[in-house]
Amino acid sequence: MKYIQFDQSRELDLVLLGRVAIDFNPAYSEQVKEEFKPLKKVHYFEKFVGGSPANIAVGVTHHGLKAGFIGKVSDDQFGEFVVDYFQEQGIDTSCISKCTNGEKLGLTFTEMLSSSESSILMYRNRIADLQLHVDDIKEDYIKSAKALLISGTALAESPSREAAIKAVMLAKKNGTRIIFDIDYRAYNWKNSDEISIYYSIIAKEADIIMGSREEFDLTEKLIRPGMTDEESAAYWQSYHAKVVVIKHGMKGSAAYTCDGQKFSIKPFPVEARKGFGGGDGYAAGFLYGLYKGWEMIDCLEFGSAEASMMVKSNNCSDSLPGPEEVHAFIKEEKEKFGEMIARV
Repeated sequence: MKYIQFDQSRELDLVLLGRVAIDFNPAYSEQVKEEFKPLKKVHYFEKFVGGSPANIAVGVTHHGLKAGFIGKVSDDQFGEFVVDYFQEQGIDTSCISKCTNGEKLGLTFTEMLSSSESSILMYRNRIADLQLHVDDIKEDYIKSAKALLISGTALAESPSREAAIKAVMLAKKNGTRIIFDIDYRAYNWKNSDEISIYYSIIAKEADIIMGSREEFDLTEKLIRPGMTDEESAAYWQSYHAKVVVIKHGMKGSAAYTCDGQKFSIKPFPVEARKGFGGGDGYAAGFLYGLYKGWEMIDCLEFGSAEASMMVKSNNCSDSLPGPEEVHAFIKEEKEKFGEMIARV
């Protein structure tokens, strides 16, 4: 079933706007294995491209979709590392530009204490990704895409928030679908009122909204606090949303469609390496299913499977799987745990 129509004449399947960073994860390879331990005791790290929209761009590209990225990187070798990596992955980088005032890419150091305990140490002073400017947003580029994904972190500060809003306005003008990945991160936000103001601006225009219950609560704080999942879905669907996905971590997630249906999924059971990165795999897999016109429960199952695969991995980008790998994982899990293992 087609829950949302995309303009098939567009060159790019998806353009993503927002954060790109460098992840330094405790090494876990054939050569070096840093076991679970506090960050201060880790000696060896592996370097990866990170940042939620960057990871989603890699994920959908691994599924054969054509992605482009709008963003800012630092004018140094880390910035070159990001652009080179995107180009190697097949992601269009024509709308990625370098900062001119010395701003740097964010650096993320991850702590892995156990399969259920992990945390992130962020360095985001004078950060590159939030330097995105309205002049960096090109109408022809927005017009060339079937959909535009806005990551909520891009709304945390000016000039990035105005650039993101301009991109949404141009998307509406040109019939480009809008996907809002709420992607709340506490850093760079000044207060919760700001979060609700800017998140709600984008959510009211979005065709697809994805986020955790906490992220929806932050978005709705100044509108109607304390809504249930069903009330949240109905509220945003009273604007433009066709699909609303609300996640509850290990308890699972649900998609609400504009015809009044609800579809629910549980995580696939795996032994985790880390507690983050699953959401980006989830988004990539879920969106791939939507683009393919699958039934909603199949989109959710595919996204949930990809999320489980990514929490097993030591990174959030390189290990994003292709569709054959995800299908094989689902088959293996169902053979082990039963056909309905993830479906509610």
